[in-house]
Amino acid sequence: MSSGTRSGENPIDEEELNQLVETSLVDLGATVHAALTIIGDELGLYTALEADGPLTSTELAEETDTAERYVREWLRSQAAGGYVSYDSETDRYSLSPEQAYVLADQESPVFMPGAFQLVASAAKIEPELREAFRTGRGIGWHEHDEDVFHGTERFFGPSYGAFLLDWIAALDGVDETLDAGGRIADVGCGHGAPTIRIAEAYPNSTVVGVDYHEASVAVARERAETAGVADRVDFEVATASTYDGADYDLVTMFNCFHDMGDPVGVAAHVRETLTDDGTWMIVEPYAADQTEDNFTPFGRLAYSISTVACTPNSLSQKVGYGLGAQAGEERTREVVTDGGFTHFRRVAETPTSLVFEARP
Repeated sequence: MSSGTRSGENPIDEEELNQLVETSLVDLGATVHAALTIIGDELGLYTALEADGPLTSTELAEETDTAERYVREWLRSQAAGGYVSYDSETDRYSLSPEQAYVLADQESPVFMPGAFQLVASAAKIEPELREAFRTGRGIGWHEHDEDVFHGTERFFGPSYGAFLLDWIAALDGVDETLDAGGRIADVGCGHGAPTIRIAEAYPNSTVVGVDYHEASVAVARERAETAGVADRVDFEVATASTYDGADYDLVTMFNCFHDMGDPVGVAAHVRETLTDDGTWMIVEPYAADQTEDNFTPFGRLAYSISTVACTPNSLSQKVGYGLGAQAGEERTREVVTDGGFTHFRRVAETPTSLVFEARP
């Protein structure tokens, strides 16, 4: 593809131009594809393909009580994107084991429809964000569409379920303390996915989930009742720098520390609420320390979400530090030690997460 050349001081490199146009076309397809992935998730199209495929478009429409002409076009778009497998000889569609693991298994640590729900809903704040670019004002987490909160739970919850206990086991002595019966505060708990997982794993311990978003806390309480752990899980509507309690053996923060307006002040408050030998576990998005090393597919996603949600949330609060979702280990270490901690180390990582241990 070529759209001509420019003469003068800045001539167009045809190869670079074509590569950028190709990238734009991929992104345009992905932008529309996000909405179609959400539809496939909500209407049960992926789960029906997993359970009963291979299916024709007519059979899938009958299985899901949907309109065949829409389903036919949806299937073709999904196959073109590699999300669905197509057999041209039978005109049937199916999910490979890998496709099913990503698109139909809600317990999978790489279940992606929740991520699409999150990013598509976060983009709805574009008019307010455009104005924020002009004024520098912040946009609070609570100002987002409700689907942002549900998408966040569905995106991160399965990975917490898969990795959380390994992360805790990597902390110095914490697993034994919680087995015996410890006190835990999960700060920035959202809908309570990690809070409840901790309570299930350590029945002798008590857990407090903390979030400033009252609607999320209400959902978390319902989730705890459903999971049967409400007798040892409590929830508090409070900020990370004002939550109650003391002598916690473990304080956790999952993918929210970079959202804090005053992360140094938050670190100081966590230090005050821990026992003398307590531990703070901080889970943050995977990031290298050098900006250019984050120019990867995940880094791009994290920087983009940070621009839309994380940094605006921080700027909406007092101090407005704006740490950002790609802060990296050394910047996070600096903030945590400025808050009064003397011990900081990376204890675990996944392709999308860094797990840090901070101790007094």
